[in-house]
Order: sequence, then structure tokens, then C-alpha cells
Amino acid sequence: MATNGHFAPVGAEPTKKQFDHGVQVVDEEKEFTPNLNTYLSVTDVADAGFNYHLISVFGSQSTGKSTLLNHLFGTEFSVMDEVQRQQTTKGIWMSKNKKEQRASFKMAENILVMDVEGTDGRERGEDQDFERKSALFALATSEVLIVNIWEHQVGLYQGANMGLLKTVFEVNLQLFLKDKNSTPRSLLFFVIRDHIGNTPLGNLRNTLVQDLTKIWSSIAKPHGLESSRIEDYFDFAFAALPHKILQPDKFVAEVENLSQRFTPGSKANRDAGHENSELEGGVFLPEYHRRIPADGFSVYAEGVWDQIVSNKDLDLPTQQELLAQFRCDEISREVLVAFDVSIMPLEEKQAQAVRSGKPALLPDLGTTGKSSRDKAIKAFEVQASRYHKGVYSRKRSELETKIDQRLKVLYQEQISALQKTGVASFSEAVSTAVKAGQKAGGSYEFADIVEKEKKTALETFSEEAESLTIDGVAWANFKPQCALFETELDEVSAKLRKDEMRRLAVRVERWVRSRLGDSIGIEFNKLGSGRAGMGAPESMEKPPAEKDLWDRIWKVFIEIVDDAETRFTERAKSFKASDTEMSIGLWRLRRKSWVALREKVEEEVMEGNILLKLRENFEDKFRYDEAGVPRIWRPTDDIEGIYTKARESTLTLIPILSHFKLSSSNLPPNLHEWIGHMPKEAEAEDEDDLAPIGGVDEEDGKSLEEEMTILSEGKRQDLVIRFKKTADGVYVEAKRGAIGGIAQVPLYFYGLLLALGWNEILTVVRNPLLFMLVILIAGGTYIAYYLALLGPMMQMSQAAYGQAVEIFKQKLREFVENNDTARAAIAMPSRQDSSITMDTLDSRGKKKDANSSAALEDEI
Repeated sequence: MATNGHFAPVGAEPTKKQFDHGVQVVDEEKEFTPNLNTYLSVTDVADAGFNYHLISVFGSQSTGKSTLLNHLFGTEFSVMDEVQRQQTTKGIWMSKNKKEQRASFKMAENILVMDVEGTDGRERGEDQDFERKSALFALATSEVLIVNIWEHQVGLYQGANMGLLKTVFEVNLQLFLKDKNSTPRSLLFFVIRDHIGNTPLGNLRNTLVQDLTKIWSSIAKPHGLESSRIEDYFDFAFAALPHKILQPDKFVAEVENLSQRFTPGSKANRDAGHENSELEGGVFLPEYHRRIPADGFSVYAEGVWDQIVSNKDLDLPTQQELLAQFRCDEISREVLVAFDVSIMPLEEKQAQAVRSGKPALLPDLGTTGKSSRDKAIKAFEVQASRYHKGVYSRKRSELETKIDQRLKVLYQEQISALQKTGVASFSEAVSTAVKAGQKAGGSYEFADIVEKEKKTALETFSEEAESLTIDGVAWANFKPQCALFETELDEVSAKLRKDEMRRLAVRVERWVRSRLGDSIGIEFNKLGSGRAGMGAPESMEKPPAEKDLWDRIWKVFIEIVDDAETRFTERAKSFKASDTEMSIGLWRLRRKSWVALREKVEEEVMEGNILLKLRENFEDKFRYDEAGVPRIWRPTDDIEGIYTKARESTLTLIPILSHFKLSSSNLPPNLHEWIGHMPKEAEAEDEDDLAPIGGVDEEDGKSLEEEMTILSEGKRQDLVIRFKKTADGVYVEAKRGAIGGIAQVPLYFYGLLLALGWNEILTVVRNPLLFMLVILIAGGTYIAYYLALLGPMMQMSQAAYGQAVEIFKQKLREFVENNDTARAAIAMPSRQDSSITMDTLDSRGKKKDANSSAALEDEI
């Protein structure tokens, strides 16, 4: 029987019929096919982008790998002739899944299946080079690697392909896993054949996982990956199939169930609490995909195969070295088992603490670690020193590296936990002591508390670090960590003092804002009263309540800030704060106080607030005389003059409010000198939360004049306009009140009106109909005017008139068209053409053409 004779082989130009079944990727002579990309194009996979998946299968020869693939994916890989028991699959073959659409479910799209030549075949004998390279190629390119084994092979080293997996894993680390962060994971899918059920699948799975973990721990790892685990690169899945010959129906049913797993999945299908738990559900996870576009896969796969074939690290060692390597690895695993008994519980406890985010100190870690290390190395020396010296020395070094690497992780995590717990305990002890001092009335010395707790923390740390020391191991000297811990304590104590200073500054700043809110509000409220016995003075000299507004505000502000600085300084001294810390605190306090003042001023000059104060100021000057007595307006009063004077007097407040200037110097206060320069010792974080101040901060780009501008030019103009409208309303109201007080029309005027209109009155009175008509017209007109109906009535009248004219024209046109006498009267010809009507004639009496008529209709 020809091996996969209906597939496209390497070398010859394949036929379309051969491409329908698949393609040989690598032949038995290790030649890579040039037709892989053509096959992907023929099967419409090349245009799929990333929407494809690759599965490989390997295992011992004659274990039914091809049969399994044919049942799962509808492929047509050649299967073994059970009579001759000869090799069927030679090289590496690929075929596309032909069972994407199932009756009950849908498999993932574009699944490519690779059938790898079986291992341990008699045809190749001891030449295991190809099977190692082909297995490594499958592992390097595939998302899912199906390991096909019989149930009775589980637990065997060669039968279960553990030797092959070990070599593949080791070289896989060297060639393809140099960057863990960018390397995709793979799934090892163990399909256990001829499972009769005596041994539960869970027990078989545990045995396989344990064997794989031991293999991984024994392989030599490249630099930087010494602490890597097999779970960092591989996930596991397991399935069991009944005997194909003895239970054919059950075998087909279980294969159908197994095919349902070849769908997209997610990490949610794994037990979140166990990293090495079995993957269930869909086997195609995003992290398995190699992220190679389908149209470039052939180039990528060929490059991988060339690298594998040409790499010298895959050459088999000599038999003597192989024996030494096998025995040393076996002894190393045995001594590591005893080492794991004492160390793994500590690792699990530490890992649990890391996952929970809570550092945990392991008791007696130093004693346990050194004792376990010495026992493991001594046991290895006794048993392995008889073998090849070079291999023994290398394996002993590897064993020490493995043990020390695990201990290093434990010890470093222990030191890290010791640092975290030490710092936390130090901070908590200092805070507790400070709180106790505060409850006792504030009589506590911060520096003494810090020094005492620091000494206690350092003694505890040093004792634990000394217990972790291992003679002859450089990384086990933790003196640098002790110095670093002391430095960290100093930083924490400085931070605690700084935090205490910040809390003090916040309390003082809150006190400043409260005082400013009351004091500044009182000063601005004085603008609302323009009376004070002054009214609007003729000389336009402003009263003190208006002229000295900013002088009073600045004075109040300085007094409040001076009081706040005194409070801050007295309290900071009780913290043992340095002069530098106090100077920084005072500098920050002055800056934040100015910002608080600026915010309060902006609140007071908001559009609604300042307009209300200007109106109150104007009304007091307009409605009250110089003696502060309310005015009662009479027609003889000079309302216009009083209004103008009061309005102009109030308008002069707007320029005063627009700029923060002292009346004594007509200049803004020297804000830069008052705040002072930033202390040299101040850090960047000391000014991160500070708002920029114009004229003080050069980076802000604002000048002192801009900082002192309260109202911009646009706001000033808008405020003037709005105020004038408000003042005009007050003026109109006063004017109406004065007009309402004018005396009624003189009586002699009515007598004169009666004498001049006597005849007209008699005419109307003597004619009752005319009299009633006049009354009705006058009453109706009044009602329509009162209800605002005169306008609508006029519009209705015009509309009715226009409609009457149109109806008259239409009736006249119909009369002329239908009456011969009328037609003769206007010299129109008789009606010979019934299609000619008035509607079909233009303005000159000629017949309209069709186009002009249609255009007229469209226009209408």
C-alpha cells in the first residue's frame, strides 16, 4: 500500500485531485515542500488572515494516529495495514478539516491538521533524529499538539514519548522561548486510546502531569528562564477513547463528542484557582495562535524547519554521555522529590500569600532551607559521582542551580515580605503613638517616637536576614537589603512627618477660607448701600465704603494670613519640623491663601451678585436724598438730573471693581514680594497641587496686572449695559409714579367741548337708529381692541376680499366661454375646437404650447 498515495507529495508538481486530500509538508528525507502555499490557496485558507488553526499529532508508530485524525476531521490519511503492521505515515502530512459543518454543532473554521511520522518505528530503528526534529517542528508551529498514546503506555518513559518530550522541551526553550512575554502558549492534548475504564481518566491525567512536571524540572534551561515552569508555556487537556475494534459504536460516539471540543474557547474554561488545571471546552484559545497570517504561514513554517534541521544542539549525545545524563537526571529527580517534601509546602504558602496580596513571613525558613539543600546535594553526590565526570559536574551544577533558584525565590519573597511588614509595622506604631499623644493633649515628641520604632524595626529585620544566610552563595548575603530597609524607614518617617505637616496645612487653609468668606463678604456688602447720608455727591468724590474697598480687603486678608502663619508655626514646632519644612509650609500657605482670596473675590463679582450690588447702590442714591430720607416723586422734581447723577456715580464703581488696586498708591499689592521665592529645598510634588499665580509664576505666562484684573473688558462692557437697563427700569417706574399724580382735566374744558359739539350731539340723539348704530360700532370696536382682535379681523377681511375677486374672475371666464352672445360681444370666434378654452390661452390670446403648459403646472 502506497503511503498517503492520494496526497500531494514533496517534489513533483501535484495534481488538483491530490490537493483535494492534502499535502506532504516534509518528506522522510527532511525536505520541505515548495507547494504548501499553493495548497493553502487551493483550500481557501491563504486568504483567511488569522482565522485558521493548526493541530499536530504525534505518538508511537501504529497507535492509530491517522485513524483518529480521519474520524475527527474527515481527513484521508493512510492507516496501517493490520496484517502487515508496516509504517504508513512517513514525514509530515497536512490536510484541511472536512467536517466543519456538523449536524449538531459547528467546528472552528479553517482547521489544518498535521499527521507526524510515528516515533519508535522499526523502519528507522535507532535513528531518532527525524522524529525529534519533526516533533519539535510540530510543537513550534501548532496551537494544539495531540499526543496519541495507549492506556497501558501511561507511566512508561519511552512508551509515553517522555524521552522525546524532554528533548523537545529543552531545545524548544533554547530556540523559540527566549522571550516569554512574546511567545504564544501551546496546548498538549493527550488522547488516551483503548481506555477500558479500570483506571479513571483523572488518575491517568495526574500521572501524565506529574511525569511532564518532572521532565520540565530536569531539563537545562537557558539563562533567564531558570525559574520557568511548564505551565508558563503549556496547557493540558485530556480525553479517553474506548477500543476501536472491541467497541466500534462507542468509539465513534466518543470521537464525535471529542470533535465538539475543537472550537474557540477561553481561559474561563479553566479552574481559576489552579494554574495547572485541565482545559475544558473549546481548545482554540487566542494565546495559542502564532499570529502568523495564513498567506505567510508557508514561509514561516519553512524557516522554522530550516532552523531545526541546521541547529547542532539537536545532535544526539554519545551513548556514555547519554547514560550519564539519563542516570544523573533520574538521581536528580529522586533527590528533588525529597527536597520538594520540605520546600513545596512553603512555596505554596508563599504563593498563596502573593496571590492574596498580603505578605506572609514563613517561620524558620532559613533553617529549613539550608537543611534541605545540604541533604539534596549530599545525596546526589553519593549516587551520581560514579558516572561521566563532565556530565556529573554539569548536572550537579544544574541541581544546585535549581535548588538555589527555588530557595532564592523563597528567600527574596521572605525579605520582601519582611520589608513590607516591617515598614507597615513601623508606620502603624508611629501613627498609634502620635494618636495616643494627641489624645493626651498633644504633648508628644515626634522625633523620639520615630527613633524608638525605627530601632525596633531594624533589629527585627537583621535577625531574620542573618537566619537566611547560606555560606558560599553570593545572593544569600542580605546586608545590602538591611541598608536599603533602613533607608526606606527614613523615607517613611519623612513621609509621615510630611503628611502630618500637610494635614496641619489643610486645617489651617480651611480656617483661612472660613475667615475670608465672612470678612470679604462683609466688605462687598457695603457696596450695596449708597446712602450713608451722602447720596450721589456733586463732586463725584467716592465715599470710603466705595473708594477704599481693595485697601480694606487687603488689610483684612493680611491680618487673617498672619494669624494663620502663627498657628501653623507653633503647631509645626511641636512636630520637630525642620526650618526647611516650615519655610515650605509657610510658602505654600501664602500661595493657597491668595488663591482662596481670589476665588472669594470672583464669587462676589459674579454677574448676578455684582449686578445686584450695583442696583442696590444705584437705588439707594436715586431713591434717597442727601439726608438719607426716601424720596416721594412729584412732577416738579428733577427726576432726570437725580437719575443721571446716581447712575454715573454707580457706574464709577465698575472701574474700581475691575482691578485689585490700593487707593493709597493706585497700584496692586506687591504679591511677588509678599509670597516670596520658592524655597530651594522644595520638591516638585510641593507645587504640583498649587494653582499658578500671575506675576509670581513665570511659567504661567500671566503678569501681575493680569492677575489683579478682576473684571475683563468684555465683562465690564456687558455689566455696564445690563446695569443701565436695570437703572432705566427704575427710572421709568419713578417717572410713572410722578405722572400718576398729575391733576385731572379742568372742568371748563368739558364745557367748551359741549358748546362746540352741540349740533352734532343733537343730530345723533334725535335719530335713534343712528344713535344705536354708533353705540354698537363703538362697543364692538372697543371689545375687538381690548381682545387684540383688530389685526386678525383686518387680515380676514383682506383674505375674504381676495377670495371674492378670484371667484368673480372664474365665473366671468366661464360665462364668456359658454355664452355665444358674450363671445360675440368681445369679438371671439365660435367654439370650433373644444380643446381651446380660457385655460389653454396665454396672456396674448394665443394657444399655449405643451412645454410651457407643463412648466406652468410644475411651477404651480
